[in-house]
Amino acid sequence: MVMGPPPGSQVAPLPTNIPFRLISKTIGVGAYASIRKAAPLNTSKPVFAVKFINKKHAFDQGRLKPQQIKLEVSLHMHVSQHENIIKCFNTGEDALWTWIAMELAEGGDLFDKVEADEGVGEDIAHFYFTQLIQGISYMHSRGVAHRDIKPENILLSGEGNLKLADFGLAVLFSNNGQTKRSNTVCGSPPYIAPEILQSGRRKTKHGEQTGYEANLTDIWSCGIVLFVLLVGNTPWDEPTSQSYEFKEYVDSQGRPQNDELWDRIPPVPLNLLRGILKLDPLDRFDLEKIRKHPWFTRPNPYLTPSGKASNQVSLATKMLESLHINFDADPTASQARSQPEPMDLDTPLNNGISPTNNHLPTDPHSLVSTQPETPLDNNPFDWERPNFNAHPISASQPIHSTTTTTTSSSSFAPPAGPYPSTLSSLDLDADPTLSQFQPTPSVPLTLTQAARNFRDIVPSASLCRFLSPLAFALVVPRLAEALHRLGVPVTGAGEAVVRGEREGTGWVRVKLLDGRRQGLSGTVVVERVGVGVVGEELLEVRFVKAKGDPLEWRRLFKRVVVLCQDVVLKPRGPGGW
Repeated sequence: MVMGPPPGSQVAPLPTNIPFRLISKTIGVGAYASIRKAAPLNTSKPVFAVKFINKKHAFDQGRLKPQQIKLEVSLHMHVSQHENIIKCFNTGEDALWTWIAMELAEGGDLFDKVEADEGVGEDIAHFYFTQLIQGISYMHSRGVAHRDIKPENILLSGEGNLKLADFGLAVLFSNNGQTKRSNTVCGSPPYIAPEILQSGRRKTKHGEQTGYEANLTDIWSCGIVLFVLLVGNTPWDEPTSQSYEFKEYVDSQGRPQNDELWDRIPPVPLNLLRGILKLDPLDRFDLEKIRKHPWFTRPNPYLTPSGKASNQVSLATKMLESLHINFDADPTASQARSQPEPMDLDTPLNNGISPTNNHLPTDPHSLVSTQPETPLDNNPFDWERPNFNAHPISASQPIHSTTTTTTSSSSFAPPAGPYPSTLSSLDLDADPTLSQFQPTPSVPLTLTQAARNFRDIVPSASLCRFLSPLAFALVVPRLAEALHRLGVPVTGAGEAVVRGEREGTGWVRVKLLDGRRQGLSGTVVVERVGVGVVGEELLEVRFVKAKGDPLEWRRLFKRVVVLCQDVVLKPRGPGGW
């Protein structure tokens, strides 16, 4: 863990010849990209998101080519008209940057609202799986496969509806009656289909084939997402013999015995999962079989006949009340499925499968979730620049010739806090995200009575945060001690205390391997946000994930909270704080 912004965090100024104005600091970062909120030049609404891709970093460090970024934009634009896919409005570039304007996911990350090792319950799991299949069905009908379906790429609208994002690894597998098999090894190991790792010449019971069918790998990944929604964990680290859980799955022909995760899945969705997670892709359930399955067609109180969110307030309340912190848990207990591992700060993170082998990469830029490294194969028609007769630009993305000036911003600057300058007891009582610290989590009735939709209750910001009535000099060392006990290296805690007391904000960076041996990184921000009811200083501690699985990030957050619970502001009881 390192204090302060990392070396080399200064980035080139963002382009000035953009037809909108930026209205936020960075709200998301990637290996070569950052995301900011924006609005039209002359009005305050609608608010949308803009992804800025640093072309120099992408080309030099990621060995990407210009047509690969153009491919991401064209494929995203081609499928973005569906309700369960983030809309892509427009794109532009200058010598340094490519920008992509898209719909803002006001509901934040779906898996930030999923309790690790527990899931969301069958009704909510069914609701979001249904919407995921709706979005994937539309994509496939347009000839596009996503190839990177995982929690980080599943967002929510302000109404609570699922929105599939990030088309950097997408591929056109069908066009004008012609189909194409893929060979690029890409994706996130827990969610990747086994045939991707065996791409090239592989033998199935149906005969020897070359490459893999990208659309069928999407179906496998959807099955893993459903598994996680139901139980709060992935079934294995990666679909290879190196994972004892996957080996057991193969040896038992999809019926592992005495596995607590599989044993927790009810019989009907378990039957569906076994059909989706067939090892031979030609035996795997296709989308039609999934849509006809009894569990898929079951009634759902949160789903309208048109496939959108119903009972939005009830949906949001149910999801928030499923999140809880057990202060009596042993956060240092060994858990094979979910225990993080210490990691040296100079060791590259493993954030995906390397395109050059079947193991985790040693180069942090060997694969990122925004663009594939390996260019697509040449074909009789131009797969990289297909003529889609793209839909016209959305009215919510205005196009003007007027320019506006933007300020340069470090991708590592801590995001602003959600609180006003002064907090009162009423603010605390009405904050639904603090219910996770109560013995029996409950969203305040006054809030649910006033709420009209999902976003009125569930914030877009991460729920991995807590308040403390103590000073920087007490909070930061306790955080450092907790992380040290979990095996995360800590240096320079004193610097964060000095900076916090002087500037009101201090932060530390976290970098480790999670329980699935995947890279996990982010920033723990400690910020002065106001004064309590008796005049005490209030600090907010936010765990802001930059890269990795949201569930693993929440596991880390929960462990740290339990270890330093003496500095956490907790409710005294039903009467207040």
